[in-house]
Amino acid sequence: MKYTGAQIVIECLVEKGVDTVFGFPGGTILNIYDELFKSSDRIRHIRTAHEQGACHAADGYARISGKVGVVMATSGPGCTNLVTGIATAYMDSVPMVAITCNVPTTLMGKDSFQEVDITGITMSITKHNYIVRDVSKLADVVREAFDLALCGRPGPVLIDIPKDVTAHVTEFEPIPVGESKPSAAVLRCLGKTPFPSDHELDEVAAMLSESKRPFFYVGGGVVSSNATQELQALAEKINAAVSVSLMGKSAFPSKHPLCTGMIGMHGTKASNTAANKSDLLVAIGARFSDRVISDPSKFARESRIVQIDIDPAEINKNVQTAACLKGNIKDILTALQERVVARSSSEWNTQIDKWKEHVPPMYSKKTPLHPKFVLEAVHERVGDEAVISTEVGQHQMWVAQFYPFQKPRTFLTSGGLGTMGYGTGAAIGAQIADPKRRVVHVAGDGSFRMNLNELATIATYKLPIIIIIANNGTLGMVRQWQTMFYDKRYSATTLDTSSPDFVKLAESFGIAGYRATNEKEFITAFEAALASNKAAVIDSNMDIDEMVLPMVPAGKPIDELLLDTQL
Repeated sequence: MKYTGAQIVIECLVEKGVDTVFGFPGGTILNIYDELFKSSDRIRHIRTAHEQGACHAADGYARISGKVGVVMATSGPGCTNLVTGIATAYMDSVPMVAITCNVPTTLMGKDSFQEVDITGITMSITKHNYIVRDVSKLADVVREAFDLALCGRPGPVLIDIPKDVTAHVTEFEPIPVGESKPSAAVLRCLGKTPFPSDHELDEVAAMLSESKRPFFYVGGGVVSSNATQELQALAEKINAAVSVSLMGKSAFPSKHPLCTGMIGMHGTKASNTAANKSDLLVAIGARFSDRVISDPSKFARESRIVQIDIDPAEINKNVQTAACLKGNIKDILTALQERVVARSSSEWNTQIDKWKEHVPPMYSKKTPLHPKFVLEAVHERVGDEAVISTEVGQHQMWVAQFYPFQKPRTFLTSGGLGTMGYGTGAAIGAQIADPKRRVVHVAGDGSFRMNLNELATIATYKLPIIIIIANNGTLGMVRQWQTMFYDKRYSATTLDTSSPDFVKLAESFGIAGYRATNEKEFITAFEAALASNKAAVIDSNMDIDEMVLPMVPAGKPIDELLLDTQL
């Protein structure tokens, strides 16, 4: 049966189980949008206010659902507006397919109106990308793109289709869901991560069984591989302390007795000290980023290091290992749990519990509205099932430090790229992915301003997202560095004279706006927002000099933490 290229795109999306796409229309992608209109009973399209918001929404949808997020954009500025969102997904290993349309093939390479080489631009921030000039190859490309996005270490894939190709006609044979065969590219991807041998598993299991001071460093790979239960079973069997990276925050219950909290630049004293006092450090689905290890030569200096990861390229990239296991984390942890010898709680666990008692004195100080109070109050009222999204900056670290995540896929943040403006779009994607769950977005006033236009999307689709703005009138994290390392020269960071009235802004979109200057006002506002089951913005006034502590200065060993008594 003959189909146009645009029809083929839609049919392949349906084959792959896609029920929602995010995007913004334009001239070169009109043929696909016309078919989307005809197929609105099968695929829901969410039009955001900006293409970057659409990309972040597809990202949030993927992180919450575990499925591939799909975003669409037109040529030129439409597709370049996706670049930050694609890079965000790439750095955090989020499965996504971006479908863009370019100028007709006859106009390509001629600096035509809204022409851009999007495949060239995104080559370094995608797992793979395509430009499809032949409609007869389009179906295979779309199918392969979805498989590649999920294969091995997840990530974004881009397909660029010239406009005339979306109109060309070719024979097309639909494939029932689940019956497509893996392409050569997918087989190569799978071949890169074979399951470890029995010898390799036995070697690491022996190291775990013999260790006196075992310590786990857990990243987002545990969440994306759905291995949180297997992680907990292994940790409990050998009584290993468990730290989490920013991306691993929901991988292990925060309230579990073995959890030491976040590790790294703004990690806890327990996590950072234990990493350098352990005799065996096991990195699981984590990539030893600079924000975690700081000075590589002084990281885990008393430990043998084991790395478990699905991506062979991560092994020995930043830190040299004594042993490694490459493959699916869920299966590897299951195999290790069966092999290790149970270990009782020991002096090591007692020592870690003492380190866990440390709380920076700054967080016990009384201020009218402290971020710790706000986040604990939110959790008390929404529970463990709610999704929390953030932007990037101080508020992001406060969420990581104070919000007690207990379940996987409840935390959305830009960890690798650190994308200010990420969270509002991500919250939209999360709410679309799971309409029954509560979604609370925590933003700094600086980050929120970057994509506040997405309030229009929240209003249009009546999404009951609650946005809490930690409004301290400054670019807080940059100001903190200026305070600590630049002799309080606050260059270009103060925002109080240029910020809008966020309450009036929300109301202009038909969204409820609240202002909170103290604890009582915040509780009243948040409970009213919850009770309404509608979108709300709570402008929460914070102290301009509130800081994120502990903090490890860049390049210092992670157990040399700065406390507020040293400022």
